[in-house]
Amino acid sequence: MKQRNFVLSVAIAAALASTPGLSLAQTAIGHPTLAGFGSAEAPRVTQTVSNTDMVTIPRSHLAFLAQATASTPLADTTRMNHLQLVLKPSALRQAQMEALITSQHNPKSAQFQKWLTPQQFGDAFGVTDGDIATVTAWLTAQGFTVNNVYPNKTQIDFSGTAAQVRQAFHTQENIYTFNQVKHLANARDISIPAALKQVVAGVMGLDDFQPQPLHKKPAIVQWDASKKHFEAPRPVAGAKAGAPGAIDAKVISQAISWGGAGGWRGLAPNDLATMYGVRTIRNNGVTGKGITIAVVEAGDMVPADWTNFVDVFNLAKYGGTFQQFNPAPPSGDNNCTDPNDIYGYTMDFDETLLDAEWSTAIAPGANIWVASCSGYNADYSPSTDNFFGGVFIAATNLINSGNRPDIISVSYGYGEIATGSASKTAIDLMWAQADAEGISVFVSTGDSGSNPDFNGMIIDAAGLDANALATSPHVTAVGGTDTADVLDGTTSKYFAATPSVVGGSALSYVPEIPWNESCGNGAAAKDWGFDSAVAFCQQWFKFDYSGYYSQSEAASGGASSVDAKPAWQRQVFNTAKDQSRDIPDVALFAGSFFNYTWVITCTSYYPCSPDFSGQTALSGGTSLSAPMFAGIQALMDQGLHARGLPVDQGNAAPTLYALAAQEYGGPAGPSPASLATCNSDNGATGTKDCVFHNVTRGSISSSCIQPADPSYYNGQPTPNCYYYGTTPGGFIEVGLTTTDAAPTTYGVSNKAYPAQPGWSFASGLGSVNATNLLIAWRAFDHAPPAASSAR
Repeated sequence: MKQRNFVLSVAIAAALASTPGLSLAQTAIGHPTLAGFGSAEAPRVTQTVSNTDMVTIPRSHLAFLAQATASTPLADTTRMNHLQLVLKPSALRQAQMEALITSQHNPKSAQFQKWLTPQQFGDAFGVTDGDIATVTAWLTAQGFTVNNVYPNKTQIDFSGTAAQVRQAFHTQENIYTFNQVKHLANARDISIPAALKQVVAGVMGLDDFQPQPLHKKPAIVQWDASKKHFEAPRPVAGAKAGAPGAIDAKVISQAISWGGAGGWRGLAPNDLATMYGVRTIRNNGVTGKGITIAVVEAGDMVPADWTNFVDVFNLAKYGGTFQQFNPAPPSGDNNCTDPNDIYGYTMDFDETLLDAEWSTAIAPGANIWVASCSGYNADYSPSTDNFFGGVFIAATNLINSGNRPDIISVSYGYGEIATGSASKTAIDLMWAQADAEGISVFVSTGDSGSNPDFNGMIIDAAGLDANALATSPHVTAVGGTDTADVLDGTTSKYFAATPSVVGGSALSYVPEIPWNESCGNGAAAKDWGFDSAVAFCQQWFKFDYSGYYSQSEAASGGASSVDAKPAWQRQVFNTAKDQSRDIPDVALFAGSFFNYTWVITCTSYYPCSPDFSGQTALSGGTSLSAPMFAGIQALMDQGLHARGLPVDQGNAAPTLYALAAQEYGGPAGPSPASLATCNSDNGATGTKDCVFHNVTRGSISSSCIQPADPSYYNGQPTPNCYYYGTTPGGFIEVGLTTTDAAPTTYGVSNKAYPAQPGWSFASGLGSVNATNLLIAWRAFDHAPPAASSAR
């Protein structure tokens, strides 16, 4: 964890020790929920604001741009639209905010589930009105247009030109060529007047590096009714060993035997509902009815896709609704551009339709909002130059609106190493506000193992990292799993021999392993007769000398370098003994080794039909896992409300860890028998009474490479990579990711990361049984007895 977090902790402790803020009965709001939490404070800007007395904001320039191949100055007249000036509350107010949110999640507290409005949050925990007036006056004096001061009082939307940015913040905006793509970014750390340093965290939007959607590129397949599976191209045996793209005949024969001549399995909504214990409570009317799930997106989908999905899979009868809109800010100039305006027609973004359809698959009675804002204007100039792009704008506009969702799902990712300090501060404050308002937020962890930046591409430039959007302690980070039946040879035990595409074929819960499509998949190595992943990779590489099949496609997990570990994450067996916020928290199905199992999506180009006579799109990734868990949360919300409890639950993670501690045991002392009982490998019968399925074998350690001569990559070797081989000619070194910066060995103690009993970086607490989760959650919240026998 970075030193600045320890400094902040000391500052908070000192503030609390010298100020009776947490015990004050009088608040700046006068709202009973905030009694003792929102103490009034004087403005912190106490000196004259001068442009000649400046201070530098550390980490406001992206260090990795040193690897860019070229840069040119951005024209002074270039518009910089909808930048966000990020304001930082005082240490005391941040401490009070965290204390209130902790109380909001404590069933024994007087503040339990007493959620705030955006205005109450801003008045209690934002920057004072006096300081905001001073900051906005300074922005206006620099020639900027102030578009909107958000009610959270931590965010000011403003616009100007590149010249005004240079003059006000003492940095040059440049165009960089990075990985052969042109990007906009500031050339050095920004500076601000020293008088403002207590209240300004930085500017979000001086670079245009934006997170990518965390889904797999869809595969287009054809249903074979006679073989009862989808047909799609697979590698073919017989290629000469050592030829480009050739692979060991054993690998090919194994892969073909999985699908019965190369078939692919496409899971239907009923499959996942069966696997995760949803169908029991669905049969008792718990469908997510009345609950709103917002999937925040940078692109739109064709609304008819959702209708097609619910019609084909018999979900329309549950009464869910769908709407797609572009959330505007509470006031001022609109910073949310309709993605349809960019393209002139409604585009089908794979990410968007996956999120909308599969949140519905789990909660078919819920109201689905596709809240989308483009990051670009019609001329493809940036409409908002900030790290999170249109997704950030969509999320913050929703959270600050008068009509807020109960649940938000986000399936985008970028590592903390590549995220500026202002962007990370803004993201974390946004998610804290959502939590305080009672909104449950679920964020995908990533699709490339120990570093989320690569999204399936092979890791060749960075070491360990964690998704900056998922490491906030106020969201639930969702990783990915794979069904273990194919590798284990137990498919007939868990899936019907003659599946129905529409009705699904899963018979029960299916044992899971971490999703990992690389040769670092230890479960695959063992099932294929190798004594280690390294031995498996060496054999693989022997017949794939070009590295064509090497990849980093795997569920992501890791430790935050910015956010501290929340108290609730310390209470479960085997949680990491570090000081960092660690992810994931939970995991659900995301994909499979050798791409055998996917989920079905219905698109405008490849619509679904009852007999699946046409071509069909299959997809996956942790972009699937997060919206599915959002759907499970909708079931929890409805089921809890049916017992007289509030609908909204805020961040789900504190409750999930409290319940997991009951099954897995605490960080010290003997573990209960249920730790072994709830092992995912015990299957449906063994885990039938468990809330969690504990995923304990396999890993998310995946492939990494570097040129044998590091000078080929600007002199930057790949850290955290254990190299097990070199391509013929000695040009490329290939390896597996580890927790050691410069590893000389590879094993359980240093692979990044293995599954294990209890919590793990590979799959968090594991997956859940929704029925058992609802029963346990009701008990945790002290729900009154049921009026009937219905669950």
